[in-house]
Amino acid sequence: MSIQFGPDYVRAIAPYQGGKPIAEVAREFGLDESKIVKLASNENPLGMPESARQAMLEAVADIGRYPDANGFELKQAIAAKYGVPQEWITLGNGSNDILELAAHAFVQPGQSVIYSQYSFAVYALATQAVGGRAIVVPAKHYGHDLAAMANATTADTRLIFIANPNNPTGTFIPAADIEAFLKVVPRNIVVVLDEAYNEYLAPELQYESTAWVREYPNLLVSRTMSKAYGLAGLRVGFGIAQPAITDLLNRIRQPFNVNSLAQAAAIAALNDSAFLQRSARLNEDGYRQLTQAFDAMDLEYVPSYGNFVLVKVGNDDGAGARLNLALLKQGVIVRPVGNYGLPQWLRISIGLPDENAIFIDALKKALT
Repeated sequence: MSIQFGPDYVRAIAPYQGGKPIAEVAREFGLDESKIVKLASNENPLGMPESARQAMLEAVADIGRYPDANGFELKQAIAAKYGVPQEWITLGNGSNDILELAAHAFVQPGQSVIYSQYSFAVYALATQAVGGRAIVVPAKHYGHDLAAMANATTADTRLIFIANPNNPTGTFIPAADIEAFLKVVPRNIVVVLDEAYNEYLAPELQYESTAWVREYPNLLVSRTMSKAYGLAGLRVGFGIAQPAITDLLNRIRQPFNVNSLAQAAAIAALNDSAFLQRSARLNEDGYRQLTQAFDAMDLEYVPSYGNFVLVKVGNDDGAGARLNLALLKQGVIVRPVGNYGLPQWLRISIGLPDENAIFIDALKKALT
């Protein structure tokens, strides 16, 4: 008789699957790595800013010592950028870390966590990892139905995840709707506002969620430097909330969860507004390039406010997997989203103009 370790809810977890690495696709299909295009993981196609690269290289000189466990200088930079006290900030090993810390800090086994259908897979994983009870609210036009989410709260609800813009669908919730939601949610429920793609929003859609943090003590805003800031490989995220929340998060946070190189690069990137603007412009142009191609191919897609587009590639439930394989054989990596309950769709990260063009050509061939 085999011994089973750990609780049932941990054994039931299906591990998170990231986008396929270029090297893996090259090995699997016998392709030249240099010619493979990866549009699967919502990375910044520009890579990291040169300012961050230089800061990181300078930090290498002190790599033999532990990083600042409190991340003082990085918190100082974040506090200055967002106009909040340093004690309102929690550093994370990517924003995934912040999401998981929230689940561990506020949810006990059996208590409920609310999130939307078609929202980020980590919400389900974080809930399951602590033995929480998931309340998955049906999506509305592939995005959050905030009214239904508010109505779904129960006496044991401890956490609500909201992604804005949402991954993998790219939908956006106007600021007024989020604030209206915050007003009606009971104050004993922590609301995590996950803003991983906020920097890609058009100026007229931008809002400053830190103002809500001052008014709502149950709000935790999560941000990442993996997307627009181009630091995906360094894993830097942070949360902003009032001390009643950050104190608990920092009690269970790993003390060296953001390494020295990542801290140095993040400080430089936060202050590199020119790189951020360039990234946003490139993304806007790339979105236009992809969606014009989808229109020409008469393909349905969800209007996106992030750095990716969800496109429907067939009407049968095998369409996404079939087209994904056909693209992989041509050296193009995209993201199938069958695990999100969207087996007819693919999520395409916006790349450089030539990368987008290669994908468009490969998609045309795959569809025919």
